Amino acid sequence: MRGGGLIGVAVLVLAGCAAPDVPRSSPSPTPVQVSAPAEVAPEPADAPVVASAPAFTSAISEITPELAARMEPSWRPGCPVPLEDLRYVSVTHRGFDGLDRQGELVVHADAAQDMVTVFRALFDAGYPVRSMRLVDDFDASDNDSMAADNTSAFNCRAITGGSEWSEHAYGRAIDLNPVENPYVRGSSVAPPGGRGFAGRPDLPGVIHADDEVVRAFASVGWLWGGDWESPIDYQHFSASGR
Repeated sequence: MRGGGLIGVAVLVLAGCAAPDVPRSSPSPTPVQVSAPAEVAPEPADAPVVASAPAFTSAISEITPELAARMEPSWRPGCPVPLEDLRYVSVTHRGFDGLDRQGELVVHADAAQDMVTVFRALFDAGYPVRSMRLVDDFDASDNDSMAADNTSAFNCRAITGGSEWSEHAYGRAIDLNPVENPYVRGSSVAPPGGRGFAGRPDLPGVIHADDEVVRAFASVGWLWGGDWESPIDYQHFSASGR
């Protein structure tokens, strides 16, 4: 029995050594959560380009010797206002072609800031101005300046058809877009090119009662010649109403 027992033990040991290894089971790896990239909407090919708003600029200066020489056609000794009481005003205005330009006026010193206020309002409203040059560029001819549809202010001249000084001679009046806003006395229209506008069509540059132009001038106390009974001066604004 003892010898048999040893043999049996040996067999069992050998059998255990010969048994194939059984792989140990390992825990499954924990899955890693990967976030999908956020979708970015492509910019449309025709995305509008945002441009900066147009800028209004202005300047007020005294009459320099160089400017006084340029103004020889419109000012002379004996005019009712001396040169030192006048001011040169530069303002941005919208053209009929939609482009912005820098215009120029000469007005009385006490009207300079008011004109900046008015033309800033007209610029913001998009009101077009054909031309804004000193009347001296037309040799101080009111007729030539009007025919060119030029907006102007100071001009040492008498009232139309009279001998008294015009409000323009004091630098306290302005004629705005004279072709679109002519001077009308009966059947007479000045400038002649404004005849088609005497009936006040609703077209760019034409001034109508209580529109943005009349209101802009009224805000600084200037009155419109379009409210006169006869003659009717649609282009004319002045501090006195004359």
